[in-house]
Amino acid sequence: MLTTRFVDGAPNWLDVGTPDIDGAVTFYGGLFGWQFESAGPEAGEYGFFQLSGKTAAGGMEITEEQGPPSWTVYFQSSDAEATAKAAEQAGGSVRVQPMDVMGEGHMAILADPAGVPFGIWQPARTKGIEVAGTPGAACWVELYTPDIARAAAFYHRVLGWETEGVSFPGGTYTCINPEGAGADAMFGGLVPLADDPLEAGSGAHWLPYFSVADADATVSKVPELGGTVRLPATDLEGVGRIARLVDPYGAHFAVLKSAPRRQG
Repeated sequence: MLTTRFVDGAPNWLDVGTPDIDGAVTFYGGLFGWQFESAGPEAGEYGFFQLSGKTAAGGMEITEEQGPPSWTVYFQSSDAEATAKAAEQAGGSVRVQPMDVMGEGHMAILADPAGVPFGIWQPARTKGIEVAGTPGAACWVELYTPDIARAAAFYHRVLGWETEGVSFPGGTYTCINPEGAGADAMFGGLVPLADDPLEAGSGAHWLPYFSVADADATVSKVPELGGTVRLPATDLEGVGRIARLVDPYGAHFAVLKSAPRRQG
């Protein structure tokens, strides 16, 4: 699962771009108990979603020209410039060139060969999110892609990821972990876009999951807060209870109530 024990290649930040940051604050605050702290006028409309005083995610107001409302997942890199070059050499592209962010770190927005955007964060003063894996915080990420093998090769070359097929009722799931970290450091999975009709209509994309204490209770709040339920709370054997949701402005995300760990 996603943790704050950051290593290169692991998720270390995520943020949502929205046309209405005040509305997003109301929605996610009602859903996860987040509070919002602005980074100040010099940071534009950017700010931080806080969970019990710890940063759980970022958020910013965007225009239509900047793209559709969405969540962006960032992965740690010790050299943002080198990672951006590696992405281009591996068949991806650079959407936003590496830049310093007020001394907090360096960021870049890249895209994989299928055109899926993702972020890079090279830590300085800010190492990454301050909470993960607990209710209200990010716990997992999934890439829905048209070509698993191509995606695995790209991210291995760019971020050093290793993949492992995990059997479950109905098929095999491709898990990902940082280079050399092993199965205990798995933080996400690769999913064939064609195998999931619900996601296929959205095109290739990253989907972040947030941990919740009660998936059904969380889902029941979504329509009241102006969001949409794409997949009602559903049990996945050995995983837990999941639901896929959309905030009032169109950003997709999912929630997970993890199954109890097996003893022995």
